[in-house]
Amino acid sequence: MSKYYKALRLKNLYDPANTQPYKISRSKIDLFLNCPRCFYLDRRLGVGQPPGFPFHLNLAVDTLLKKEFDHYRFQQERHPLQIENNIDAIPFLHPKLEEWRDSLRHGVQAAVAQTNFILTGGVDDVWINTQTQELIIVDYKATSKQEVMTLEASWKISYKRQIEIYQWLFRQQGFRVSDLAFFVYCNGRTDFDHFHKKLEFDITLIPYKGKADWIEKAVQQAYACLQEDNIPGHSADCDFCQYHLALEKVTELS
Repeated sequence: MSKYYKALRLKNLYDPANTQPYKISRSKIDLFLNCPRCFYLDRRLGVGQPPGFPFHLNLAVDTLLKKEFDHYRFQQERHPLQIENNIDAIPFLHPKLEEWRDSLRHGVQAAVAQTNFILTGGVDDVWINTQTQELIIVDYKATSKQEVMTLEASWKISYKRQIEIYQWLFRQQGFRVSDLAFFVYCNGRTDFDHFHKKLEFDITLIPYKGKADWIEKAVQQAYACLQEDNIPGHSADCDFCQYHLALEKVTELS
């Protein structure tokens, strides 16, 4: 059995009869929006989608970026990337920052009206605009591609939802949060003749104006989904659903 996947989970299942607060991550809300059936199987029945294997190089980039921005955070100075892009902001210094980053054990949390859900999410970074004193939500991404980094691909809607949920969560904590967020996009370069024991990156700062008006409605719909006793139907756009349908078909024929 893979150490990364347990086919049937018995813990952290949602029980409609239990009215106690139930923590649900922003990634599970994204799963619901992508496929209500997979969401229901995961949260009600304990059968989650098999995960991808962890990208340790991406995790290394994430860790080093946090260390680098923390250096300027403790100095209360602008990072060179902020200077290069004419952004009037510095990394936000707050005693709860490590708690907010810890998506597994805490993250940023807020109750959602008309549900017993506590929505959670672990943020990569937070900056503060030195002119307006608004918080700026920041997310790190790492890849290696030839094309220019953008947010145009349809599957990157998950990135946008992610940062919008973070914006909403921080507003629930009483912070003034800018609609403008940033993705720090690190693109590994492959145009060198030799490796020389190092991987170099081009870093692009991509601005994104978030809209959080969809979040409470989406969470309430996810809550309503879990209240039902019937599994939602297969989703036409879900690869996992289509795999199961195809499997059922060939099994019937065999």
